[in-house]
Amino acid sequence: MFKLNLKIAWRNLWKNKTYTLINVLGLSIGMASCILIFIFIRYQMSFDEGFKNQDRIYRVVTDWKYNAYDDFSAGVPVPFTAAAKNEIVGFEKVGSIIKRGATIRINGTDGSNKLKSQEAVYYAQSEFFDVFSDIEWIYSAPDLALSEPNTVVLSKQKAIKFFGSIKNAIGKTITLGTKTDLKVSGIIQDMPQNSSIPLGIVISYDTYAGRFNTNWDSVNSSTSSYVLLKEGLKLADLDGQMHKFNQKYYPIDKIAGNQTNRLQPLRDIHFSDKYDNFANSTINRSEIYGLAIIGLFLMITACINFINLSTAQSVTRSKEIGVRKVMGGKRNQLIVQFLTETLVVSLIALLIACVIAELAIPFMQNLFRGEIEFSLFNHSEIFVFIPFLVIFVAFLAGFYPALILSGFKPALAIKNKVAINSNGLSFRKILVVVQFSITGILIIGTLIIIRQMQYVQDKSLGFNPAEIAMVGIPTDSVSKSKYEVFKTQILQISGVKDVSFCQTEPLSSDINSSDFSYNGVKNKDFELRNMRADEHYFELFDLKLIAGKVFKKSDTANACVVNETFLKKIGVSNPEQAIGKVIAASGNTIPIAGVVQDFNDLSLRENISGLAIFPGKSDYWSMAIKMNGAQISSTTKDIERIWNSSFPASVFNIEFVNDSIKNHYETERIMGTLFKVFAGVIIFISFIGLFGLISFVAAQRTKEVAIRKVLGASTIELVKMLNGSFLIMVFIANLVAWPLAYLFVSKWLSGFAYRIDISFWPFLLAMLISMAITLITVSIRSYKAAVANTIDALKYE
Repeated sequence: MFKLNLKIAWRNLWKNKTYTLINVLGLSIGMASCILIFIFIRYQMSFDEGFKNQDRIYRVVTDWKYNAYDDFSAGVPVPFTAAAKNEIVGFEKVGSIIKRGATIRINGTDGSNKLKSQEAVYYAQSEFFDVFSDIEWIYSAPDLALSEPNTVVLSKQKAIKFFGSIKNAIGKTITLGTKTDLKVSGIIQDMPQNSSIPLGIVISYDTYAGRFNTNWDSVNSSTSSYVLLKEGLKLADLDGQMHKFNQKYYPIDKIAGNQTNRLQPLRDIHFSDKYDNFANSTINRSEIYGLAIIGLFLMITACINFINLSTAQSVTRSKEIGVRKVMGGKRNQLIVQFLTETLVVSLIALLIACVIAELAIPFMQNLFRGEIEFSLFNHSEIFVFIPFLVIFVAFLAGFYPALILSGFKPALAIKNKVAINSNGLSFRKILVVVQFSITGILIIGTLIIIRQMQYVQDKSLGFNPAEIAMVGIPTDSVSKSKYEVFKTQILQISGVKDVSFCQTEPLSSDINSSDFSYNGVKNKDFELRNMRADEHYFELFDLKLIAGKVFKKSDTANACVVNETFLKKIGVSNPEQAIGKVIAASGNTIPIAGVVQDFNDLSLRENISGLAIFPGKSDYWSMAIKMNGAQISSTTKDIERIWNSSFPASVFNIEFVNDSIKNHYETERIMGTLFKVFAGVIIFISFIGLFGLISFVAAQRTKEVAIRKVLGASTIELVKMLNGSFLIMVFIANLVAWPLAYLFVSKWLSGFAYRIDISFWPFLLAMLISMAITLITVSIRSYKAAVANTIDALKYE
């Protein structure tokens, strides 16, 4: 029976090649998009999975609650781990791990530099690997490899990079910075790319110079502690212990901001919008859900095409259905027959979709700048998703047409007097409205996303980032003694306009903040963000002073400059009143020399911080260099040459400020591109379906058109007659889309502290776009029907 159904299905599909092609094309593009969305979502959802104790592994984070705002850090104070081991009995294992950047050198047998590289290094206690006991050791074990100072464990990839093979790496020496030699005492398997802890170079914790820090008020986001809960314990079971611990080590009268530690589940790290991670990779779950909804919309849109064309075609199959019923065919058998046809179309579409998805994967990897490798069959779940997708599509697209077709009365069907009832017609119109409502929502969303990202790029940030590069400088004592000579040499390059020693560019996520006192009064409402820069920083970045002046040149902090937001937060309305007042923060007690006009010190998702800029030669780790735009290429080469001769033991690193600012919106760039692509796909699917539907309607009304033409109707009138109902449906769809689109874009824009106002024009433009494409699509087919030879249409009457 199945074989017979398959044969009949193939015959009917082949008979109606045009409509089959439209259905297959729509379904295959929709399926391919869904497969790509699934690959992306599955990759994101797979972060930090697979550890056998993953439900018991937690990262410790730090929170602050000030009167005016809350603050968060992924780090903990250095002494946390030692105290937690002794006092929190619910912890089975606790391990510290600290991330730093460093220059790694591999020396040849003659003592020369064989390899020099800037790398992320991790100082880890052996207990860290007890928490993550699944990490595979190729050579040695954590208790042995990390038990002594000046030992290092390499990942397989780093071992091969540094020494050519794992075997050659064991027992060899690498140099950290300029003088710290580390012996390779262990090799671990490479961490997967979907890990928030991408270990490559792991140094024994006893090598870390800052391990004896006892300050509980000092927190760095790169100083982490991971814990393994005892078997059978849940997070809620530790509430009492954590509360007692926090009260002991963060007394309100000594530690600012009601500082506390809490536990964050391992599987939540990648999806956190408050805390960063070692991989610098996070995504909001809402963005993942948004993509999943777009994938569902894609399939619904393609299925609506199938339903509309199938129900529209039902009249032409009425005789077949009537004969089969007269011959004893039952309704359930007919339903199976029509579902089989849909299944055949879905399977053909799936094969094409897999090819399209495979061809599109390199473009998706390109979107991530080659940092992520995607594969069609990388996750076993794809083998469950694909069959489910086919069954879902076959059932969703085929069930309603099967019910309509199988319900025809035999007598009317054989006489070819079957017509789709008004309910069916109304339902088809509802489906068209739903389809184009989805299209309208995505057009509006895409237009507003494009406009917001353009706003982010064009908005004045309060400083000028053009043609400025940030160059990292080593911070050891020998290098510091060369700073002034290095600066003098850089200024002699013809393409260099100005130079400033500093920590970061004005807009940076590298945040240092602390509690402070203003004019002798302790502030409890917010923390003060601290930046270090010399006196040239303000002119180089075109920062505007509104009161006072820049501090004088000095190796140590002798005065500071604050911003307008700082004064607003402490209640000072006149900037001149702040000049000469004393700030005590970050170990400095110094007067305010000037007030700078507000500039965006964080991405436009965040509000401007209360900020103070201090001088301090010992705290600089970057140099800002303003260049002549016409000589950037040659100037960059000259800077690198001088840098390498000044700091031969370190690695040259340069990044332009404009590129750095763009990196703050990398997630929005990726999501915006995906949104635009898949919105375009939905629009394409919708309009090929519309073309198929108008083609069938025109074919069914051929004789009506011919008679109207004989009676004197003009071509324009005939085209308007065929077009009218479709334009009304698309118009109604846009009206339905507007409030839904408004809710969506409002939610998305709420993630930006600085955002565009939602104006009327994207909604109007979306309507004009959809109406224009509908008019063009429908008119092409309507015009063909209207100018057809009337004799051909009427000669058989």
